[in-house]
Amino acid sequence: MDLWAARLERPLTESETAVLLERLPSRRRERLLRTDRTAWREPLCAYALLTLALRTRMGWDVLPQMAWSDRGKPFFPAHPEVCFSLSHTNGAVLAGVSVAPVGVDIEFDRPVGRRTMERLAGTADRAEFLRWWVRREAAAKRDGAGVAAVLRTEPILPPGVGYRPLEGFRDYYAGVCAEEAELSAVVRQCSVEELSR
Repeated sequence: MDLWAARLERPLTESETAVLLERLPSRRRERLLRTDRTAWREPLCAYALLTLALRTRMGWDVLPQMAWSDRGKPFFPAHPEVCFSLSHTNGAVLAGVSVAPVGVDIEFDRPVGRRTMERLAGTADRAEFLRWWVRREAAAKRDGAGVAAVLRTEPILPPGVGYRPLEGFRDYYAGVCAEEAELSAVVRQCSVEELSR
């Protein structure tokens, strides 16, 4: 498994935005163009990070055509042997690529209402809640269950599948759900400049 992350410590330039927008899968580009431009940086960089991971692992210069399952999980129809997961939050992106299903999540350490935390996770501690959320979302992304499944119940991991919190993300909580044999993968860090090359 390959894990990649980038901290987005500055806004994208106009030329970086144009380059990354051109590389975006058409369905995702159309969706992004309907949103406020101030929300473009993270999704653009998430797909650029996936492109970088696939260039390194597979030698691909562009993303293959993508499709989405009925629950919204993206995949490559022409390359079912390549599994991936993306996550983005304010100021950071995370990607995982594997030969087996993988799920990643990263969340910015932000305020969460006490009532929400207690209702969903039975805790009033924000750090505990965000760790809980990341674990559930990574597991749901791995099996393609979607975010609604995160709210209903703790995903049951099949034998040989595990979860690992990812350390080294100051002000963020991150984790990966994958085959246990792959959970020791090191996270490669890159810059905004590397993403827009």
